[in-house]
Amino acid sequence: MADISASKESFLQTEVGTLERVLLRHARDAFGSSELVKVHWKGLNYLSQPRFDEACREYDQFAELLERLGVSIEWMTGGDLGLDSIYVRDASIISDRGVILCAMGKGTRSLEPYAQGRVFERLGVPVHGQIERTGTIEGGDVTWLDYRTLAVGRGYRTNGSGIGQLRRLLPDVDILSVPLPHFRGPDDVFHLMSMLSPLDDDLLLVYSPLMPVSFRSLLLERGFSLIEVPEAEFASQGCNVLAIAPRVAVALDGNPETRRRMEAAGVEVHTYVGHEISVKGCGGPTCLTRPLERS
Repeated sequence: MADISASKESFLQTEVGTLERVLLRHARDAFGSSELVKVHWKGLNYLSQPRFDEACREYDQFAELLERLGVSIEWMTGGDLGLDSIYVRDASIISDRGVILCAMGKGTRSLEPYAQGRVFERLGVPVHGQIERTGTIEGGDVTWLDYRTLAVGRGYRTNGSGIGQLRRLLPDVDILSVPLPHFRGPDDVFHLMSMLSPLDDDLLLVYSPLMPVSFRSLLLERGFSLIEVPEAEFASQGCNVLAIAPRVAVALDGNPETRRRMEAAGVEVHTYVGHEISVKGCGGPTCLTRPLERS
């Protein structure tokens, strides 16, 4: 398989390098229409029914913010993949060896990895491998802590077989399996990145009340400083923040104390309004994006 890093100086095995290119799926394509949203939102466990027209306006503004910050956008269009396909991070994992297509823990999203695979083929992005059933793994459970260390949440969306397959696909990477809490149960959307967002090589935004003690202690032992998300701002996606560059981040508007704490740590914070595209579906800016190139 091709090695993406061989073509240019890029650092794909990071969550905090300068974001150059990203894959997005517009609310217009994911939601389809007001009628489709009305039919499907309850079955997908959204908090309330998204308003289609407003969701499209919010997404336009989100994409414009990324472009103002220097990010080049690739679009995933077409296909009847359902509302959740707006959260493009979950269907794939990026590495220097190439993209790894996931196997979704949420059954209604099973077609998304294959659809992304076709997009990557069109874009000339090499695919290194794919997680096969009965393994499951979702991109929201996967985050690079450093170039050689990948943390993977093991919970209702990602299982041991999926993690084992990932280890075989990335033999040179130290993969840490992190047990996730039951929290609100198997029907809830809870990923590792629901409680952790990297902001710099030595800085993480975290929600400690749901974090395993052993994992939190390991992060501190490895020299990470932790910015704590207050309890009142966890449900409103306070802990879901996208690093555009070291200590430059995009966050959902409406979490003022979390923003204050990040800025106190030297983080430049840019916000977007995402009531329809983020809050109702419980997916913040990391969920909305599949980074393709960082430098």
